Amino acid sequence: MPPLRRMIPSSHALFVFEAVARNVSFTQAATELNVTQPAVSKAISQLERHLGVRLFDRSSDGLALTEEGSLLFQRVTDGFQGIEAALREIDIRRTGTDTVTLSVSSAFATHWLMPRINTLQEAFPAVDFRFQLIPGALGGPVDSVDLGMRFVEGPDRDHEALFLMNEVMLPVCSPTYLAGSTAGGGRTTMVNLTATSPARTREVDPGPGWTGTRASLNFSDYAVVVQAALLGQGVALGWLNVVSHWLATGDLVPASERLTRTARVCQLVHLRARPLRASVAAVRDWITAEMRADIAKADARYPDLGLERACFGAP
Repeated sequence: MPPLRRMIPSSHALFVFEAVARNVSFTQAATELNVTQPAVSKAISQLERHLGVRLFDRSSDGLALTEEGSLLFQRVTDGFQGIEAALREIDIRRTGTDTVTLSVSSAFATHWLMPRINTLQEAFPAVDFRFQLIPGALGGPVDSVDLGMRFVEGPDRDHEALFLMNEVMLPVCSPTYLAGSTAGGGRTTMVNLTATSPARTREVDPGPGWTGTRASLNFSDYAVVVQAALLGQGVALGWLNVVSHWLATGDLVPASERLTRTARVCQLVHLRARPLRASVAAVRDWITAEMRADIAKADARYPDLGLERACFGAP
């Protein structure tokens, strides 16, 4: 009998422990496992008795992993993810079809990815794509996906991160809207993003060149903000990682030369414990190359803005 089998009461106990530790809740783990909360509590108690240590501290403030619990959780998570990777590889070999799951904003998917979705599928004909779309501020874990777009400082102990671009923003509008404003349109509509994240809550300001009275449209989904600008409804603040395609094609144009670069960096992130398959690495590199090509085209259209330098240059 393998030593591990003697060290735990059952393999099921590890599945229960992992669910409780990840959710930090007996109740949520029970819901996920489709069992009762007392059954989960009993399984954890049996595991703790078998190991001779407490895995969780239980208090009125809630549940918390002990030092021993944190150690076990890390190793169990690594083991489960390794098993999952092996099973996925087996399924790929059996079916001949790979699945790549991407976690991106709904705005990026709508305004950058969808215009070139045919190109993506042609580049990866044997890959099925799944998308986890984020309508609000770009954030959250990437544990259950192959690749996520996030604003993070860089790699850490649990994640690898590939630099995509600096966070750069520029007021944008449609060419017809710009022509109307320069012809003395008078009233200007600012299309704003409303969000809970201070880093994303910004009211567009194209500068003193836009005079006259101002109105505003406010949306909680940035995909709609960009769509309003495309349809000639007003001036929006354009995040370059989202609007670079429309700037490159000329469907959106700079409303002013008021370029803003923050200290944040847009990265393509994946979990270290979730092995980076060749197909995922290829998709990551494809996104990076396509993004750089878009910025290069936009930079050629508007050389005075210095878009390439702002997006890819060092601080």
